[in-house]
Amino acid sequence: MTRQSCFSNLLTFLDKVTDCFDKGTDVGVIFLNLAKVFDKVSDTRLMNKIRAHGIQGLTGNWIENWLKGRKQHACNTGAASTWIEVISGVPQRSVLRAILFLIFVNDLDYGVLNRLLKFADDTKLFGKVQSELDSIGLQRIFKDC
Repeated sequence: MTRQSCFSNLLTFLDKVTDCFDKGTDVGVIFLNLAKVFDKVSDTRLMNKIRAHGIQGLTGNWIENWLKGRKQHACNTGAASTWIEVISGVPQRSVLRAILFLIFVNDLDYGVLNRLLKFADDTKLFGKVQSELDSIGLQRIFKDC
């Protein structure tokens, strides 16, 4: 098993991009930072992915119960809003947050024809761009956003 780091991820990216440049090929790059996105993931969608990864039974039920029934409210200068149910995101500073994030983004590269490098919540999608069609193809994954 090879250990990856932010540095080795960056070196891999730099190696691939400079190789293309050395061959006279342009490269299109899309940088994604998914940290805040995870705060908006619906509990139902997250649980579907958790179950799809085979986490079921007592452990799956425990995670589902941990995500459900959370409530929040806001306070400002002594006034407080009413409590509402939280239906998305994973509690900040929880031990499970990192592993649940990895489970959620694990299939991010399915169907992607270009190169994708992931490290924690940072993702780089890149590929050779030799025509306008190549550029459009690189961006196609975002057509439904």
